[in-house]
Amino acid sequence: MKEQKLQIFLSIISNYFDQFGGEELVADTPYLLENKQPKVHDYTGVIGISGGQKGVVYFSATHQLLSSILDSMGETDKSDENYIDLAGEVANTIAGNARKEFGSEFHISVPFVFKGAPQSIVLPNDERSFIIPITWHSQVGEIVVCLQD
Repeated sequence: MKEQKLQIFLSIISNYFDQFGGEELVADTPYLLENKQPKVHDYTGVIGISGGQKGVVYFSATHQLLSSILDSMGETDKSDENYIDLAGEVANTIAGNARKEFGSEFHISVPFVFKGAPQSIVLPNDERSFIIPITWHSQVGEIVVCLQD
């Protein structure tokens, strides 16, 4: 994957967290993951990509990171459903904004969201994923991008 594509995802996630003001998002240096075991936290929203490019984009976060986002939104309902919905919303926002950058041939699926470790996230064996670790309000999450050109 080209560095400029990765930069698009970095900008998208930074813009997402900028809407809450206050503490800046810290995006650490992206790194490669061989697609053996995808990395996940407490809640994960996965978006399938098809069309001109194929693959997945997903957002995975700790319970604490999602709780901080809900607090910033003024949301007091801390039910499991809200955490699951939020993980899907963040993943959908990332993929939707990427679609604006990559064009109409960048087709995105509805989010598949789960809590805990999944039975499986299918990543192409012949590709590698880029992991973008993020920290906000001292809480951690990741954006994982696996796109075939």
